[in-house]
Amino acid sequence: MPLKIGIVGIPNVGKSTLFNALTKTRGAQAQNYPFCTIEPNVGVVEVPDPRLAKLAELVHPEKIIPAAIEFVDIAGLVRGASKGEGLGNQFLAAIREADAICEVVRLFEGGDIIHVEGSVNGRRDRETVETELCLADLDVLERRIEKARGAARTGDKEKQRELTLIEKLLAVLKAGNLASTANLSPEERFFVQSFQLLTFKPVIYAANVGEQELHRMSAHSAREVLGLPASAQVIIVSAKIEEDLQDLPPEEAEAFLKELSVTSSGLDQLITAAYDILGYQTYFTAGPQEVRAWTIRKGSTAPQAAGVIHSDFEKGFIRAETIAYGDYVTLGGELKAKEAGKMRSEGKDYVVQNGDVMHFRFSS
Repeated sequence: MPLKIGIVGIPNVGKSTLFNALTKTRGAQAQNYPFCTIEPNVGVVEVPDPRLAKLAELVHPEKIIPAAIEFVDIAGLVRGASKGEGLGNQFLAAIREADAICEVVRLFEGGDIIHVEGSVNGRRDRETVETELCLADLDVLERRIEKARGAARTGDKEKQRELTLIEKLLAVLKAGNLASTANLSPEERFFVQSFQLLTFKPVIYAANVGEQELHRMSAHSAREVLGLPASAQVIIVSAKIEEDLQDLPPEEAEAFLKELSVTSSGLDQLITAAYDILGYQTYFTAGPQEVRAWTIRKGSTAPQAAGVIHSDFEKGFIRAETIAYGDYVTLGGELKAKEAGKMRSEGKDYVVQNGDVMHFRFSS
């Protein structure tokens, strides 16, 4: 199942235009009025990875299968969404199903696009979205804490720990901060996942700029404009330009980007950032039938990586014949890498490295 990223923001900031560009479709309505998107639009996007093409040049497979991410274009959020204003309840329910959030913030001036607040102010818009998310999470936790208090009084140690954790999170949210900023132990962070808090999800900020700002604005300057910490993941993108690029042949699109003094598509950066922010990486399988990118969590062991292909591979895991991507490509494929002593037989404790080319041996 692909990773799921929810595209969020207030109305008319470019969410649907960005979605159309990402998915190379015109599937999402992108009109000049609030709540143009009613039902969430869903599209699966390939994770750009030039390593796949390199492997395919050596293997000549029948097909190439990249890693993928599912993007969901969610209805615009307005003040009071946590209380059901606008399409609030539907909006918040759709976000809860996402693995991470891509928050689109409008930074372009001018044009005939109506802004629901009457003016362009990226920091205000970001704070509007995140305030509503915080309020929704406060509601979830305040309902949950009553049950936890009752159970904690019985001496249930697990419920006492849950109560302490909820109180810690409530303090963070009431101070106007996202739950993800709470100082939690690894065990607490794992437990919080079960709460399905909106503000605990990883966030990428897509700063939607105009053509003139595209090559002038940096992630650093966008963070300053939006009032974000240095650790925030910010991608500069012009959703309208990216959508227009989809109508051009690849060569013309590349030439157009050069004219704008931009070296790469903001969409490629966004897709890669979405993949990375969730703590995932890629390993490959390569054979005559297919060259394929498989998605695993960073730190996964060889059996866990095998299980992504099929649960039987993990249960009956024997070993993983492994070649580092660099060795595979430099030496010219599996046979030559094996002859050079670069194919390793890895066991159950091996931690898979990004780009490993693997073949699993297992007992059925």
